[in-house]
Amino acid sequence: MPNPHDARGAVIPDPLPPDLSTVWLRTFLEVARHGSFTVAARELGWTQSAVSRQIAALEAALGGAPLFDRLPRGVSPTAHGRALWPHAQDLLSRLGAMGRELAALRDATGGLLRVGAFATADAGLVPRAIAAFRARHPGVTLTREEGLTPALLSRLAEGELDLAVVSTTGGTLPGEAYELHRLLDETLYVALPAGHALAGEPELRLPQLAADDWISGSPRVEGSLLEAALRHGFRPRVAHVVAEWTAKQGYVAAGLGVALVPALAAEGVRPDITLVPVRDEGAPPRTVYAATARDRTSAPATRPFLTALREAARRAASLG
Repeated sequence: MPNPHDARGAVIPDPLPPDLSTVWLRTFLEVARHGSFTVAARELGWTQSAVSRQIAALEAALGGAPLFDRLPRGVSPTAHGRALWPHAQDLLSRLGAMGRELAALRDATGGLLRVGAFATADAGLVPRAIAAFRARHPGVTLTREEGLTPALLSRLAEGELDLAVVSTTGGTLPGEAYELHRLLDETLYVALPAGHALAGEPELRLPQLAADDWISGSPRVEGSLLEAALRHGFRPRVAHVVAEWTAKQGYVAAGLGVALVPALAAEGVRPDITLVPVRDEGAPPRTVYAATARDRTSAPATRPFLTALREAARRAASLG
């Protein structure tokens, strides 16, 4: 129903609601439900005079009109009492729902958790963590999105993610804005066609592959796994840009190039591809972190999900 207007056409605002105690409202509903101050007092564990005082305080806060007619046998709501009844029920119901929702957030039995991850973390690390987390916290709604590390960190800083799984590919991470929880250091492999001349080597250094065509997720070497080659004095020739790891395997298997593969993506490799560890003594390891925003209060479900990530990371490290 629209608000009324005054003579000049201006909207007359609704009056401010009175300050009401939930104790008053609960007392009112008990009296109204039982039609008796005596029964309401017994249900509440109070004296009858205490119930009378609560009702008198409520009547005063609502303007002084009586809420109950005192009858020879019990009480009956007045017109004001009948008008208040559904609102009191609705208010207490909403407050109860609010309390349950806040308790669910506190105990990680409900609420929303927003997680982001870079692509290869989705190959095994993040799905395992999600499965373990959902088994322990089935009432929490978890959403996941995929992206590159810079974009994920930006969304984290803007409050659009609660946690992001990121890596140090192509440089260091800005530590001042984020809490970085180290999950694991990744071994790098090079994926070779099964018939490649170097497929039988126990390990390879990147300069040994300087003449090969490369399959990469980006046409730019900078900011990608291939940036490590620049330290060795050559710029890899990116012959095909393929973002998804399964598709990269197809290109490598067809002999169209070689590709760098982080350990998280090494599970389930095709049988017609050979993975050889990359030896690079001067390179810092590619480290995978779970990042949370330093200046924001974490969703309560963030910590148990971080626990699940650490467990999944230990398993990934043992498989590697």
